Amino acid sequence: MLVNSYKTKMSQKRRSQSWTELKQAGNEFFKTGQYGEATSSYSQAIKEVEKSGKKNPEDLSILYSNRAASYLKDGNCWDCVKDCTVSLDLVPFGIKPLLRRAAAYEALEKYRLAYVDYKTALQIDCNIPAAHDGTNRMTKCLTEVDGLSWREKLPLIPTVPMAVKEKLSLATSQRTTQHNGTRENEKSVPGEDSIKKALTLKEEGNAQVKKGEYKKAIEKYTQSLKHSSSEITTYTNRALCYLSVKMYKEAVQDCEEALRLDPANIKALYRRAQAHKELKDYKACIEDLNSLLKVEPKNTAGQNLLLEVQKKK
Repeated sequence: MLVNSYKTKMSQKRRSQSWTELKQAGNEFFKTGQYGEATSSYSQAIKEVEKSGKKNPEDLSILYSNRAASYLKDGNCWDCVKDCTVSLDLVPFGIKPLLRRAAAYEALEKYRLAYVDYKTALQIDCNIPAAHDGTNRMTKCLTEVDGLSWREKLPLIPTVPMAVKEKLSLATSQRTTQHNGTRENEKSVPGEDSIKKALTLKEEGNAQVKKGEYKKAIEKYTQSLKHSSSEITTYTNRALCYLSVKMYKEAVQDCEEALRLDPANIKALYRRAQAHKELKDYKACIEDLNSLLKVEPKNTAGQNLLLEVQKKK
């Protein structure tokens, strides 16, 4: 009875909120790992926008994309695909819905469709680590399934209009200018050749990690980052190596770079927590683990490390 009463109150509260308030509530639920509540808030927000008659395609596209992210976190991959498709119909070539749909397709083992979405995202912005990693994974999977002729079996990869790329480039430029206060501090975006070289060096680093050659791996990852400094997994991989050779301050720095690019990155939060623990900064360690568990409440490694560190305080 209490559960039903709570749900009724929540439903009444949502009905009294504007769509922007509902969207914000959904965002807050998502951040704390309450994906079912996030889905409900986004659903109500969509209804409010559609009911108002002022159907701004961009607003609706974001709401569908956000709800798709909640579905994905809950393992509801087909509904994630549906919402991402609606989002992309409203505003074509949105990076977030493309990446979320790609991840859902990958989980559903629809590797060809996932490859197309990852590759489309890279046409829009060639500097997206998640898209590069996804493309590499799908290439390996498809080679195993279809052999060397796997490209012949792919669906058509859409051509992204130049106007879409220019719009994104302009928006990125404006954000960077506002953040730095001057265009002089902007980092140049690496070209396709630099990104390929960076990925090759990263793979060589990964191979050294498998052999337990952590110092050699660090060298490879360092070289990789010189070619492309926004590859999140290179920072988290190098952080793992730094932890292995007891260079804890360097591990913290790499995790901070990764978190600057992706504030909710689980590996970066966990590895920084490990480094803080070794440096006996238990307060910072606990803060990282609490942040991790907000994003992924059932993370066993995070839960265990938190219990261990709390005993030391």
